[in-house]
Parts: sequence; structure tokens; C-alpha cells
Amino acid sequence: MRYLLIYDIPDDRIRTKVADFCLDYGLDRVQYSAFVGQLSRNLMDELLQKVRRKIGKQPAKILVIPIPAQAWKERVEWVQEAETP
Repeated sequence: MRYLLIYDIPDDRIRTKVADFCLDYGLDRVQYSAFVGQLSRNLMDELLQKVRRKIGKQPAKILVIPIPAQAWKERVEWVQEAETP
């Protein structure tokens, strides 16, 4: 299943480590605190356990949204790069 993982973590050190976890699991960064990628349910659960352990009792919000294949195919993506001088 493809998942979108979004987080809001005030602590810079923890936020950076969570981003590293996401990259380690093969997720692609789509925004500063948003990652997307295909993982089995077991691997997503494993990733979330690592994230929860790292966050501990610090404030944080994590949102994981499963994206069905058809919904992913119907996505609209627009990217505009900065102009170079």
C-alpha cells in the first residue's frame, strides 16, 4: 500500500531523526514534513513504532494516510522550480 506520512514535531533534533527514519524506509520527501511511498502494513507499523519511541513524551502529531492505487493514479501534481538568474 502507498502511504502519505505527515508530521508536526517542534523539536528540531527529533524532527530530523524522524525524517531520517522515513528516508531509511524508502519513503520520498514531498514536502518538508511529508513523505510518501509504498510499504507493507508491517513495515509501516515498524516505522511508526520507531517514530513513537524517538518522540517519547515530547509533543508531536503524526498522520498516516493510506492511498489506494486508483487514488494515486488520479493525483494532480504541479511543480514550479525557481528561476535561475
